[in-house]
Amino acid sequence: QVQLVESGGGLVQAGGSLRLSCAASGSILSINAMGWYRQAPGKQRELVALITRSGTTNYADSVKGRFTISRDNAKNTVYLQMSSLKPEDTAVYYCNAKGVLLTTRIAYNDWGQGTQVTVSS
Repeated sequence: QVQLVESGGGLVQAGGSLRLSCAASGSILSINAMGWYRQAPGKQRELVALITRSGTTNYADSVKGRFTISRDNAKNTVYLQMSSLKPEDTAVYYCNAKGVLLTTRIAYNDWGQGTQVTVSS
């Protein structure tokens, strides 16, 4: 199994910035894609940003130009730099990783425990 540990959430005023980090560990043969999702109260979990091993990125329209996703393949870590934050960005942010396990060569699709981001107006 793969463990994902997130950090960096918190409370920030509108217009401010936060940086989320997520480190993957465990029986990892490969990490093909890492991403950030978020879930606000009463809403479905949605994709925020995704990055492949080769560096290809994909962003939700609502965060384009404000958020930047990056990854350090050597550290199995993904980052989400969030700027110009808005109250509507308030949610629990979850890290996700997809790849192949080292021990079984079976694909995995694992989630972190989530980190709260609250943007005050």
